[in-house]
Amino acid sequence: MEIGLSKAEFERLLLERYGDKAETHAKAFEVYAQKLIEVNQHMNLTAIDEPNSIREKHFWDCLAIDTLIPEGSLVADIGSGAGFPGLCLAIVRPDCHFDLIEPTLKRCIFLNDMITLFALKNVTVLNERAEELKRRDYYDVSTSRAVAKLSVLLELSIPLLKVKGKMIAMKGPSADEEVLEAKQALKLLDCDGGQIFDVHLPSAGLRKNCVFTKLNTTASKYPRSYAQIKKKAL
Repeated sequence: MEIGLSKAEFERLLLERYGDKAETHAKAFEVYAQKLIEVNQHMNLTAIDEPNSIREKHFWDCLAIDTLIPEGSLVADIGSGAGFPGLCLAIVRPDCHFDLIEPTLKRCIFLNDMITLFALKNVTVLNERAEELKRRDYYDVSTSRAVAKLSVLLELSIPLLKVKGKMIAMKGPSADEEVLEAKQALKLLDCDGGQIFDVHLPSAGLRKNCVFTKLNTTASKYPRSYAQIKKKAL
C-alpha cells in the first residue's frame, strides 16, 4: 500500500476546505504533480516523486498555512524551489499576490512554465537571492519551507516585511528548539516571540508552522551578505 494521499483522499480534503472550488483546485494539483514528476526526471526539483507522497508531503502540507495568510496579502515566498509553498498557495488564494523568490534559474523557468500553464495572474517569479532583493518593508507576509535554519531565515525574511508583517516558517518537529536557538535573532530583528501551530499530516506525521510578527523597522545593516550570514548566524 502506497503511503500518502490517494487522489480520492486528496479531493475529499480539498472539498472539506474549499467547497465548490475544490474540483478546480484538484484538477490543477493533478497537473502540477504530473509536471513535477516529468520535469524531475532531468532536473532536481524534489526527492519526493511518487504521486500520493506529492499530494500529502508537498501539496497538503503547503496548504496547511493557507488560513494563516490574511486576505489580500502581498506575499514573499523565500526560496520557492519547485513552488512550495508559494505556487501551491497561489492556486487556492487568488485574493493574494505571491512573489516567488528563487535564485536558481532552472527552477524559475519551471515556475514560470507552471504559471503560464495555469494562467495565474497573481504570481511573479523573481530570479534573485532574498538578501539581495531591493524591497525592504514591502510585503505583508513571507513564507518559507525547507530553506534554512530559523536564525538564518529570519535575517533573510524580516527586512522584506512591513512593520506588523508576518513571517511564516514551515518547520518539522524540532521547531521549538530552533525558536529557542533564534532568540537573539528575534531580538536583533525586532520580532515578537512567535506562535507555533502543530499540523498532523495523515501519514507523514507532525509538522510545525511558526509565525512571527515584525514589531519595528529593521536596522539597515540587516540583511548581511549571505557569506556573512552563513559564517555566523545571528
